[in-house]
Amino acid sequence: MTAARLSIKDISVRFGGLMALESVGLELGDNQLLGFIGPNGAGKTTLMRVITGIVRPVSGQVMLDGRNISTLSSVERIHAGVALGQQIVKPLREMSLLDNVALAFGREKLLSPLRALSVRSRDAEREAAKTILSDVGLGAAMHKLPNEVPLGYLKRLEVARALALRPRLLLLDEPLSALDLKLRQKMRSELRAIQKRVGITFIYITHDQGEALTMSDRIAVMNEGRIEQVDSCQAVYEQPKTPFVASFVGENNPFYGEVTAHNDRQVEVVCDGNKFMADISGNDHKESKKLTVGQKIILFVRPESISIKNSKAKIQNSFSARLDSIEFEGHLQNLFLTTESGMKVRLSVPNSEGTNHLTAGQTMELTFSAQKAVVLPEGNLAVD
Repeated sequence: MTAARLSIKDISVRFGGLMALESVGLELGDNQLLGFIGPNGAGKTTLMRVITGIVRPVSGQVMLDGRNISTLSSVERIHAGVALGQQIVKPLREMSLLDNVALAFGREKLLSPLRALSVRSRDAEREAAKTILSDVGLGAAMHKLPNEVPLGYLKRLEVARALALRPRLLLLDEPLSALDLKLRQKMRSELRAIQKRVGITFIYITHDQGEALTMSDRIAVMNEGRIEQVDSCQAVYEQPKTPFVASFVGENNPFYGEVTAHNDRQVEVVCDGNKFMADISGNDHKESKKLTVGQKIILFVRPESISIKNSKAKIQNSFSARLDSIEFEGHLQNLFLTTESGMKVRLSVPNSEGTNHLTAGQTMELTFSAQKAVVLPEGNLAVD
């Protein structure tokens, strides 16, 4: 059986009285891109530092291709195949992009990759650097100086120098920060293409959820030093396993209530005086299948899954709410409403549907499908 490219087993980290990571476990295969998301202080960067050897855990193991690297130093882990995009943070301004990358190959001659910057590269290293620069889309700019290229090029240069370390695992912490929206969107597509082209496993930390959902094969959601869920992007979005994940990833409407009936295919709940049905027939509803009658729950429905009631349509779940305001968001209109009990609801509709006939203060009848509802045991939500 082939060993996982990266295996993290029962990692715990304590800083004084603070448990920064608690019994974290994770496996990542070859040539995958894993996106890490979570609020500030969740433990994302701490876990990355554990993998690179900068932080030593109080317990647990880090395995790379079946080898225990937990006792190796940061430099030894670089030689073992672990690279961090920030290990060589600033480019040497007086050297071309080509020489900046070629010098990173010097890590095979010297113990420290930083000291390798003092060694002039040989022809073989320059040829290898040309290949990497072409892989990241900088082939035409390889002879330019860092101050002669835009910020997006420097971000790609950072990745190129990390790739020059010939890693089996590359870790990137907020690599697209400080870029404007258009450039971020372009760069995330390019980074994903680079990852697939070079065939290296990436771990990618970001605060931009759209970035993570677009780029990743899988996503890990962290909270308070624990991994709440590791799954495909679609599963994390559509089938969250905890109330925290449901409320942290994207926008969601939580309806508090309790279970009134239950079978293997559907669960019936009462929320705010309304009876709702949720479909739990698939294999992705393990938590919902454990619910019992009388148990306190939260039913989640995404804003795009709620519709304005059409009297001709067959209604499965419906409720009424007062329209407070309408917010324009380019291709969408966001409707903010309040139910009779004071619960806030958000509804998103395409601009093509039109909202000119709607006015603040009017009561609206809304509906959603049982297939789009997720019911979970009551728990803590993400803090806005």
